[in-house]
Amino acid sequence: MTAAAKLPTYDDLCALPAGITGQIILGTLYAQPRPAVPHALATAALGEELGPPFKRGRGGPGGWLILDEPELHLGGDVLVPDLAGWRRTRLLEAPNAPYIELAPDWVCEVLSPSTAALDRGDKRAVYLRERVETIWLVDPQQRTLEVLELDGPTYRLLDVFTGDAKVRARPFHAIELELALLWAR
Repeated sequence: MTAAAKLPTYDDLCALPAGITGQIILGTLYAQPRPAVPHALATAALGEELGPPFKRGRGGPGGWLILDEPELHLGGDVLVPDLAGWRRTRLLEAPNAPYIELAPDWVCEVLSPSTAALDRGDKRAVYLRERVETIWLVDPQQRTLEVLELDGPTYRLLDVFTGDAKVRARPFHAIELELALLWAR
């Protein structure tokens, strides 16, 4: 970056047009349109499946705050994961604010052709720096769920689930998740 180059600011994010999601990751501003339908379907299905047992304690242990597309301010970075979750022991309730400054315990990034490299690269680096315990990478096109867990200075791939399998994936392994629901059209 040259001396004359200006780092993006939160005001730059706020100035983006409606329908554009902005993020500042490692000094770069990323602006992307709303996700395509397969991406939205997978995100919505995950929220529907995880919410009752983990957010509300219906059919599961409860103890989590799970949010769709929360704005996270982590260090100098502004990220918007598709889903994020905090154990209630760390974040009792969502703050009455436009963003959250506490790193989540779990994030889920639903991959699309235009976001996969960013989600697997620089966003993952920020999650590592902030010690996010578990990352799910969901790929609706490949019909996969990758589960990554913090392992010291890096992430370790715990498992890759594929197709229409019924799985128990950390940290939500208390329930069986039917992957076919994520790809349903």
